[in-house]
Amino acid sequence: MQAQGVWVVNMTAEDLMTATAGGALIGLAAVLMMATIGRIAGVSGFASRLFPPYADDQLLVRVAFVAGLIGAPLVFTLLAGRAVPVSLTAGAPLLIVGGLLVGFGAVRGGGCTSGHGVCGMARLSRRSIIATLTFMATAAVTVFVMRHVIGG
Repeated sequence: MQAQGVWVVNMTAEDLMTATAGGALIGLAAVLMMATIGRIAGVSGFASRLFPPYADDQLLVRVAFVAGLIGAPLVFTLLAGRAVPVSLTAGAPLLIVGGLLVGFGAVRGGGCTSGHGVCGMARLSRRSIIATLTFMATAAVTVFVMRHVIGG
């Protein structure tokens, strides 16, 4: 919501607690993954290596990681007694193009927002800091163009 040129966020205490818990769990998962198997918790890396050829013996780890991404909203729904509200305002063609561009960017950038933004920045990786700044700047420009230039 926008009021007199200032963005106002309508966040309840429950929203804040849920977001805080989610962030803490992501951080904990990233630390545990690095500590136990020495891997960065990057979604694009895990998802892209689900299919042959396999360069290592970590297929079950990757399957468990991706299954957790899919299963987490289901577990939340069971525990909270309500589903996570999701609303899509774009049509299928735009979603497909966006998904392909994100995939292309993850390949070109050597990782995705989770690998660079969560794990790489925590390690103070210069490459990850630059990649994350690029992700964020691109997102800001895209939102500006979509809302104020194209009018979407």
